[in-house]
Amino acid sequence: MADAPDLRDPRDLYPRPPFEKQPQEATGLDAKMKPEPDHGEDSYRGSNRLKGRRALITGGDSGIGRAVAIAYAREGAEVAINYLPQEEDDANDLAGLFENEGRKLVKLPGDLTDEETARGIVRQAAEALGGLDIMVLNAGKQVTQPDITEISSEQFDQTMKTNVYAMFWMSQEAMKVMPVGASIITVASTQGFDPSPHLLDYATTKFAIRGFTVAFAQVAVDHGIRVNGVAPGPFWTVLQPAGGQTQEKVAHFGEETPMGRPGQPAEIAGAFVYLASNDASFTVGEILAVTGGKPVS
Repeated sequence: MADAPDLRDPRDLYPRPPFEKQPQEATGLDAKMKPEPDHGEDSYRGSNRLKGRRALITGGDSGIGRAVAIAYAREGAEVAINYLPQEEDDANDLAGLFENEGRKLVKLPGDLTDEETARGIVRQAAEALGGLDIMVLNAGKQVTQPDITEISSEQFDQTMKTNVYAMFWMSQEAMKVMPVGASIITVASTQGFDPSPHLLDYATTKFAIRGFTVAFAQVAVDHGIRVNGVAPGPFWTVLQPAGGQTQEKVAHFGEETPMGRPGQPAEIAGAFVYLASNDASFTVGEILAVTGGKPVS
């Protein structure tokens, strides 16, 4: 008789709220979160679906970006990550994980709100990796504010530049170096479908990312390059306690989903693997929602 399949209740795979209140200064560190997020360090198993590919991931030091970096490496890709200089501790920790597995992580620190830096990161990644086949535009800024009057022009500008301008600049640059068959993956959000008033500027950028992804995909496919997006629901990342949510919301984060808990970064990495792989060869201009059951439309 064959062994029984490893079936587990997804509602209980990971911790459920309530969580401790745990304020951090932006941009925060994963290691200080309670419980610590699962990025797939011990759980992700690869199968060479991206063997020989060369990937750049922005915001790759922590959260969803870190999970994608781990998954891509274990699927056989060479990986470069971009991150802010103040996130060097998380980036070094990830580099150590790669080194222990006999892999090299290319680290490209830099602030993507600067146009030349954003464009330069693409060129640097292509040079360091010997080409660029995959680009994941994951870096994001999210700051909760109780009212529109509390959003400063500086915050609005930084959120727009991080989430939208950098995506535009880097996509332009990538089209100059990416070969036929390459893949660009944006990161939208359920906030781009069902916006929360306390995340007004962030939600605005996520609507923009949706529109950009669908429109850009129709242009890029003429060059043999696929563009798609992923829309996460509530995921347990350092973005949340480091100013992305109030501490009261952190304590109950993910509670409103049908799953009754937030997602862990490891649970969304497979979506990025799929969109980057040849399995998604006929998938263009799609936004793949991973929400724990929360509907999007």
